[in-house]
Amino acid sequence: MKSSIKTDAKGRKKVLNMCDEPCAIEKGMRLIGGKWKGSIIYHLKDEPVRFNDLTRMLGGATKKMVDQRLKELEQEGMVIRKVISHRPVAVTYELTEFGRSALEILESLRVWSESYNIQI
Repeated sequence: MKSSIKTDAKGRKKVLNMCDEPCAIEKGMRLIGGKWKGSIIYHLKDEPVRFNDLTRMLGGATKKMVDQRLKELEQEGMVIRKVISHRPVAVTYELTEFGRSALEILESLRVWSESYNIQI
């Protein structure tokens, strides 16, 4: 993180802290911070899950949204998509080793949220 000093129109100086492009927190949030991404990763923690089952687990997410997030997670190397049947098409999703590495962070977030009884 670097700091810079800016002067406003009235001559007052203000110190701004700016992330280098993009800082580590921002990079991590881009991977697991998108809407539904953390929840998807968390629901895949134990075993491969079929698409429709995952959508039901998430509750408020549409199938389109779940599909988009799964594609993003797959492109980022966090999830693997496996075709288990061609007629009818059935697929499962599971975490890669990289995806599993985010579980500790998500578990800490869950504990923190519960300990402070965070309401949304």
